[in-house]
Amino acid sequence: MANNPDRIVVWPGYFDLKTSRRSGRRVSKDRAVANPTLDGLAYAARSAGIRKMKKEEKTSHPSRPHEQEGRLWISTADALSGTGATSKEGVLQAIGTAWNTQQSEIKASEKAAKISGPKTGDKRGRSQRKSFKGSKGTKPSERRKRRK
Repeated sequence: MANNPDRIVVWPGYFDLKTSRRSGRRVSKDRAVANPTLDGLAYAARSAGIRKMKKEEKTSHPSRPHEQEGRLWISTADALSGTGATSKEGVLQAIGTAWNTQQSEIKASEKAAKISGPKTGDKRGRSQRKSFKGSKGTKPSERRKRRK
């Protein structure tokens, strides 16, 4: 494909925490995310201040032809003005920071929800916490004897 200075191509593989810099990650590990997706990339780009973008699904990066990760086309002028960066690398760093912040907030909220326990109307969640320690005969054989 010919070089177009009006657009920047961003691949989700640029932000993959599991890959090395040599394998294609373009941001530092503190800005990378686990399991990057095209939708997550678009959402992070929007939260970083980029408005003009186009998602192209089911496309593979030339060096990763076995992965159909998709790509995000971003307007160069909009990306540079929206993020305050001066280059593509600066735009990638801004997107990576926004994406990593989003993922850490999601993890924190999931952890808080897990600690707080099930809600009052969550019958399935409450049934998982029932304890049989206080019942007479803690062994199954003793409970069977009691039923007869």
